[in-house]
Amino acid sequence: MDEAERDLPVRRWLPRTAALLVGTLALATAFIAAYVGALHQPNPRDVPVGVVLGDQRAQAVLAAVRQRTDKLKPIEYDDPAAAADGLTARAVYGVLTTGPDNGLRLTTASASSPAAAELVTQVLTEAARQAGVPIQVADEVPVAATDPRGLVPFYLAVGLVLGGYLASTALGLQTRTAPAGLPRAGLRIAALAVYSVVLGIVAAVVVGPVLDVWDHDIVALSGVGALAVFAAAMVAAAVQAWLGVIGTGIVILLLVVLGNPGSGGVYAPEFLPDWMRDMHRWNVPGLATDLIRSAVYFDRRSAGWAVAGLILWALLGAAGLITATIFHAHRRAARAAGSRPAVGGGPRTVD
Repeated sequence: MDEAERDLPVRRWLPRTAALLVGTLALATAFIAAYVGALHQPNPRDVPVGVVLGDQRAQAVLAAVRQRTDKLKPIEYDDPAAAADGLTARAVYGVLTTGPDNGLRLTTASASSPAAAELVTQVLTEAARQAGVPIQVADEVPVAATDPRGLVPFYLAVGLVLGGYLASTALGLQTRTAPAGLPRAGLRIAALAVYSVVLGIVAAVVVGPVLDVWDHDIVALSGVGALAVFAAAMVAAAVQAWLGVIGTGIVILLLVVLGNPGSGGVYAPEFLPDWMRDMHRWNVPGLATDLIRSAVYFDRRSAGWAVAGLILWALLGAAGLITATIFHAHRRAARAAGSRPAVGGGPRTVD
């Protein structure tokens, strides 16, 4: 064997290995940039606070705050009931009203975001002091005592999404990223659905009876978990079916590198840089985090878009997996037809 023949396997192996390492390097760099860039120095802006139209004292205080800083943004409601609904629907982080003693009353919902509720309280308490007006603060929807910083919904969502795309990746590695045919695609979707239900139940039991973080809404939390896992699994399955190994890197980029910090996570979205501020409304980790908070602390009105968004991702992922299966099946059939001998036994030539 000459030197060229001995080097041939290395020449085939080296470009692929180099490409994988470069791709991994790019993902790691993006991970560091996204997390550090988004979370190293939170800069809250336009944190929404409700106020009732005609409540002159509360409006005046918020207007004075708005002139000095853009940290808070007044959201006007027609009446106190609408403002209270805005708080429990997670449209605002606090509601400022005038009390019966002509002092101010600030009602917050720290379960939406302890950091946001703390900021609203600090800014408006200082504003009331400067105006010489007493203020009372009440936390209408507090976080659980076992989760004082409100981090469990985010970490739970991260675990659920991680479980979803890891399950899809494992099935793709065990068989192939694109199923061999529609029956196999249906079987993969069914397997991931069953897995999602099981992981949703396990996750709810872990944060409930096992770790005793929440002792209520275990059934609802199981359903939320199953939906989050299935949405992540379907997105991963579709991208991997179309793009193969490269698709796994793209899934990590979407669901982890951008998804986790873009969900808001430890901070409210209003604390994030502008380019990440609205990401939680469409990425799977952000939708899952919002839905977990709604299921545990708030009513159904706050869960509408989060449920719809996760269902939409699950449906799009399933459709993507099915169409990729059909596409690759046609390609395999075309290649097989092109390699068949011509009729008559002779070799087939292609111009």
